Amino acid sequence: MNRRECLALLGAITALAPSALAQQPTTMRRLGVLTVTEDDVIGQAPLAEALAAHGWKETANLQIDWRSGDGDRLRTAKFAEELVALKPDVLFAIGTPSVEELQKRTAAPIVFAVITDPVSQGFVKNLAHPGGNITGFTDYDGPLAGKWLDLLTQIQPRVSRVFVVYNPATAPFAGLMLHAIEQAGRALHVTVEPAPVHDAVSLAALASHRDGGFLVLPDFFTMANRAPLLAAIAQARAPAMFWSRIFVDEGGLMAYSTDSAEQLRRAASYIDRILRGAQAADLPVQNPTKFELAINLKTAKAISVTLPPSLLATANDVIE
Repeated sequence: MNRRECLALLGAITALAPSALAQQPTTMRRLGVLTVTEDDVIGQAPLAEALAAHGWKETANLQIDWRSGDGDRLRTAKFAEELVALKPDVLFAIGTPSVEELQKRTAAPIVFAVITDPVSQGFVKNLAHPGGNITGFTDYDGPLAGKWLDLLTQIQPRVSRVFVVYNPATAPFAGLMLHAIEQAGRALHVTVEPAPVHDAVSLAALASHRDGGFLVLPDFFTMANRAPLLAAIAQARAPAMFWSRIFVDEGGLMAYSTDSAEQLRRAASYIDRILRGAQAADLPVQNPTKFELAINLKTAKAISVTLPPSLLATANDVIE
C-alpha cells in the first residue's frame, strides 16, 4: 500500500469513527427502572434487548437498576426514593404510580410507558411539547374505553350490565375512563357500575356479581393481583374484558390492548436519545399505534358464552 492509499484509508477511518462511537457508546451510564408490578410481567429481558439494539449493553456501557413495587403504592414510593438516590442518567417509569413517585423526587429525565392521559394527570403540558423532564408513550386514547365495552357486548347472551374494576389508589385516571365508558354505555343500552377494589376482600367480593360482565381497567394493582381477580370472575361465571392479554393467557375471556413489547421498543428509543444528549422536553409524547385482540375460547366454553364469527375473525390471537 503506497502513502496516498494509506492516507486515504486513515481519512475513511476518521470519518467513520464518530458514527461508530455513536452506535456503541463506551462511557458507562446508568438507567433506573421503576415498575409497579412484578418483574416478569413487563420483563427485564425485552427492555435490555431493545436497548442493546441501540448500542446500550448491560455491564459494557449501561447499568440498569430495576425496582418493582409489586402493586403496592408504599413499596413503589420506597423504591422511587432508592432509584433517585442512585443518581441515574435517565429513569424509566412503567405505570402511573411510578411516574408520580419519581416526579415528586427528581428533575432527572423520565421516560414513561403504560400511562393513561399524561396531560390530564399533570405529567406533561401537552403531547407535542411535554415542556419538562418527562416524556414517553401512552397505552390509552379516548376511543379505546368505548371499544372495550362494544366488544364485550358482542358476546351471546348479551351483557346488559358491566362492572368496571379498578383500584382508585393505583388508577387515579379511572374517572376519565369511566366517563367515556358511561357515554358508550348509554349508546349501547348497557348499565355501567364502578366496582373499585383495593385488597383481597374486595377482589373476592366480585364473585357475587353474577348478573353482568366485567371490564377491568388498566391498573397495575389488578395486574399484580390477577390470580385472585381471575378466580373471582371465574366463580361469578361472567364474561370479562381486560386491559392486557396477559389476563387472557391466564384464563380471562378477552383483552383488547396495546402491544407491550412494542411499547418497550419505542421507550428504549427515547432512553437512547436522552442518553445521547436529547432533552425530554423536546421529545413528543406518543400515543399507541398497535392494538391486539386476544380471545380465550376455552374460557368462553367454561362460562357458556358464544362469540360471533365476525369477532373471532378480527382477533389477533385465539386460545382454543
